[in-house]
Amino acid sequence: MSEKKSNLSRRGFLTTAASGLVSSGLLSLAPDRAFSLQAIPDAEQPEKAIIKRKLSPNGPEVPIVSMGVLSANNPEMIQAAYEAGIRHFSTSAYYQFGRNEMAVGNVVNRLKVRDKVVIATGVSGPGHRRGLTEAGAKNELIAACEASLERLGTDYIDILYVYEIENPETVGNEGIMEGMRILKQQGKVRYGGISTHTRMTEIINAAIAGGFYEVVLTAINFTLADDTALLNAIKTAAEKGIAIIAMKTLAYGGRWPNESLLKDFSGTTVVQAALKWVMRNENICTCIPGFMNYDHLREDFSVAYDLEYTDEEKKFLSDKDVILGIGFCRQCRKCVASCPEGVDLPKLVRSHVYAAQYGDFQLSRATLDDVSPGAGLDNCRDCMKCQARCAHTVDIARRIAELKTIYC
Repeated sequence: MSEKKSNLSRRGFLTTAASGLVSSGLLSLAPDRAFSLQAIPDAEQPEKAIIKRKLSPNGPEVPIVSMGVLSANNPEMIQAAYEAGIRHFSTSAYYQFGRNEMAVGNVVNRLKVRDKVVIATGVSGPGHRRGLTEAGAKNELIAACEASLERLGTDYIDILYVYEIENPETVGNEGIMEGMRILKQQGKVRYGGISTHTRMTEIINAAIAGGFYEVVLTAINFTLADDTALLNAIKTAAEKGIAIIAMKTLAYGGRWPNESLLKDFSGTTVVQAALKWVMRNENICTCIPGFMNYDHLREDFSVAYDLEYTDEEKKFLSDKDVILGIGFCRQCRKCVASCPEGVDLPKLVRSHVYAAQYGDFQLSRATLDDVSPGAGLDNCRDCMKCQARCAHTVDIARRIAELKTIYC
């Protein structure tokens, strides 16, 4: 993310932060830890404490920056995140075919810190795509949770998300809710949640009206600053005691889609401005950016100490060319009607983001495989001129063409 390569090693990152973390009570050093306070007698103490917010009115506090484990394939990154002060880890049954959950569980159990962390994971919305009966949806949710518990190596999941809700009606699916009730009664789930990056406003409002789910994981970032309806839904949800957790906070994934736009801004400015914009909204509990190395961890988590913008960050956030250049897909589905082939354009665009910007081809392929029959990329194979149009700033034709290059 940064333009300038840092010489900060794993040991260097951790030792530099160690004294401040110990003084804030966030780090409990064991004799065999990879670093020691004695190694940094002159380390500068941080002047500000980590900013925390409550997960629920009577629930635990978590730092405003958490870890979206997502594509992290190095368990040391999870450990480093914990040692830096991160206390909330968000994974999914579908990341790396379940290995992501296993990595989180292995690190947490090795460090013996299960009671000090909040673990969230997501399973599919049973009945959402496959038309199961209510009893079938209930049983499938319970079975999916049991499988996640085994991979995580834990007796309970703090937040269980019904993943990738696309339809407001699914929020009120009685079978899913009954399954969640049973899991909570058994002590296997603490908080029931839903996640969405499609029709976010409608789905958050459905969660508010239903009064059942305690957590909503939603896409929100600075390119959506003009989406008053979404911001109002987030505010109302928070007022009703629903914890809002933010994803897609950097808007562009792991790779900048138009490098020329970065000519005036460092990578650190871009990342920290984006995260600060999200977390300055006090209706949002925490965010879950993903990071793959120690520089990214340092950049992201430093925001948890200070949400004041620098002059450069203000300049970045006010640059209209940046918003246009990113072309963030709001998953509003308004583009679908413009395609004569009936393609599920939002999912194809999301698949493109995972492949071209995140570099996560497994997640990209899984997203394509989730497209309903007859609405997938095959419909685009022989299309010579894409007629799809975005209501906002996404160049759909370019993204579909690149997706065809990758998969067709």
